[in-house]
Amino acid sequence: MFLCAAPAENNNRYVLCVLHIRFNNLSLAEAEGACKCNGWKSQNPPPTPPRTDQQPNTVNLLEPCRSCSHTLGDHVTHLENVSEEEMNRLLGIVLDVEYLYTCVHKEEDADTKQVYFSLFKLLRKCILQMGKPVVEAQESPPFEKPSIEQGVNNFVQYKFSHLPSKERQTIVELAKMFLNQINYWQLETPSQRRQRAPADDAAGYKVNYTRWLCYCNVPQFCDSLPRYEMTQIFGRTLLGSVFTVMRKQLLEQARQEKDTLPPEKRTLILTHFPKFLSMLEEEVYSHSSPIWSEDFLVGSTGGQIQIHTVISAPPVARPLYYSTSPVSVDPSSCGGQKRKPSEPIPHDETKKLRIVGDIPMELINEVMATITDPTSMLGPETSLLSAHSARDEAARLEERRGVIEFHVIGNSLNQKPNKRILMWLVGLQNVFSHQLPRMPKEYITRLVFDPKHKTLSLIKDGRVIGGICFRMFPSQGFTEIVFCAVTSNEQVKGYGTHLMNHLKEYHIKHDILNFLTYADEYAIGYFKKQGFSKDIKVPKAKYLGYIKDYEGATLMGCELNPSIPYTEFSVIIKKQKEIIKKLIERKQAQIRKVYPGLSCFKEGVRQIPIESIPGIRETGWKPVGKGKELKDPDQLYSTLKTILQHVKSHQNAWPFMEPVKKTEAPGYYQVIRFPMDLKTMSERLKSRYYTTRKLFMADMQRIFTNCREYNPPESQYYKCANLLEKVFYTKIKEAGLIEK
Repeated sequence: MFLCAAPAENNNRYVLCVLHIRFNNLSLAEAEGACKCNGWKSQNPPPTPPRTDQQPNTVNLLEPCRSCSHTLGDHVTHLENVSEEEMNRLLGIVLDVEYLYTCVHKEEDADTKQVYFSLFKLLRKCILQMGKPVVEAQESPPFEKPSIEQGVNNFVQYKFSHLPSKERQTIVELAKMFLNQINYWQLETPSQRRQRAPADDAAGYKVNYTRWLCYCNVPQFCDSLPRYEMTQIFGRTLLGSVFTVMRKQLLEQARQEKDTLPPEKRTLILTHFPKFLSMLEEEVYSHSSPIWSEDFLVGSTGGQIQIHTVISAPPVARPLYYSTSPVSVDPSSCGGQKRKPSEPIPHDETKKLRIVGDIPMELINEVMATITDPTSMLGPETSLLSAHSARDEAARLEERRGVIEFHVIGNSLNQKPNKRILMWLVGLQNVFSHQLPRMPKEYITRLVFDPKHKTLSLIKDGRVIGGICFRMFPSQGFTEIVFCAVTSNEQVKGYGTHLMNHLKEYHIKHDILNFLTYADEYAIGYFKKQGFSKDIKVPKAKYLGYIKDYEGATLMGCELNPSIPYTEFSVIIKKQKEIIKKLIERKQAQIRKVYPGLSCFKEGVRQIPIESIPGIRETGWKPVGKGKELKDPDQLYSTLKTILQHVKSHQNAWPFMEPVKKTEAPGYYQVIRFPMDLKTMSERLKSRYYTTRKLFMADMQRIFTNCREYNPPESQYYKCANLLEKVFYTKIKEAGLIEK
């Protein structure tokens, strides 16, 4: 084949010429009616002398053509003015045409073969017209916004922006790994998909499959076609069609490669990657997930973590941990009136009053960097039998490893039933029937299969082992929990707690912050451990007539806090305890000095000032200020209640009466880490939370500080905070709680 000949200019022109003839069966001489040349691949070609390194295979344009009586030069007259660069480009297309020609004949799938043949004709046309290949389509990339890459970026920002930088970097590595796997993922053909999932949108998938072949797959081996990354031109639709199969295969691949993984990647892939995929799967298939909104980051505070992937030749066997993506942090534009995190803090803001009890973040980060003891912190080496382990710790680790999965499922009258979901619903009906023997089976079946009810199912090894059946009442602001059970041989493993935590996070995403349930005598203890109580926060008018009364059962309720990540709550508490322990150790290290005992008492001294004790100030003790600390709890309560009532009745207190709503202040809870309001303070005062004046003053100061941090100085909220703060401190001074 002449494509392997020495790169002489004559050779290049000859090859292009014969390709013209081969594909078009038309030459310059033939146009004059004299040539019937069929190209350089004649059915009976003369033998070609073997090529040697000493005698390169070059072409003499005066030689006769193999297939006709004309000289070779007659076939290349139209190429005389073509530059060498353009000639090389056309030769590259020639190589791609040859490759596609082979693919067309070898491919067995009809849909794929049709795409190969269309691209073959496109490139052949480019050779004949010396043009550049452009895939003709109704739409050009990108086909959906936000893209898969942007969606994963949003997911990392949405779920993990609160983590310390070191842990967040781990999540970024997982995201990069996942995006690179998608870019080189081989989609199943439409016919294979129809056999596996006949109920899915076959026409839509075929369109995306064709686009993937033309813009992502074929350009990997045909350099003349422009190549796009799959993660940048496709979005949620394509990701949703492949995610379930992809997740299963990736986890299986991880298990197979576990012995060959580098030590530094083993924990990342075997422990964290399954959890990452499970959390992402929930967002991919959730109809209300915010990560797929094009304006996701409007009003966000933290800089968005841009996770990019780069185009490179795919290796023959790509390991799971392969990653080529650079990471850059690009501060996102902030909406509304918030300050961008990248902007320098004004000088006057650096002098603002630090709230009593706050620990500097610099110290917290420094201490966090020292937490490395595997027996104290969570991780792959954590002992599950530790006396200090959280109830859901074992379940959480199993979820990270992919041993168990959580899915919110339900029956539907509008869509064709999914076989897997129906099997899970039958499994849930069996679990509830066995674990709740006093409940009629017909009643359980009716509610589990009722389209108005949903069930958070716990799946282990492909079978249902537990779940929570519930019905949401969005207009009333609560959800009724109907059934909650885990099969008996899987109990005492923390599954019940982890189930409830997943249910709490699911409802926070749907802006429903109250649970109601009727618990029998055997379930009251479980619900108490999950934060339920007999003190119902939902007004009776909201649920009366909506839920059924159960004889012999106790109505219990639970109010959710939208700022708590419940599935990781025990981890956060454990880290907080570790931080406190480290801070205590640091303080103890500073005061290790042993002072001699006091000898003054032997000399008859009966009393000395506390501050005269050697070393007392080094421990952090400070003399009590001139402010009056009320020791009588009832007197303190009465004084604080009077002050709070006066503050609440002031004309400038209206912005601070209730907790800030997400809908009214987008991104507020990303800016304000410790929200506070007058309603919460009233509830704390009623529960006798304020045992000292300092606690009360700290919460009140938090309200003013939060307002000034979120709002600009020219806003009415900022001005209200300043005026109300002066009123508050005036009343505190009048009560004698601080010096005037």
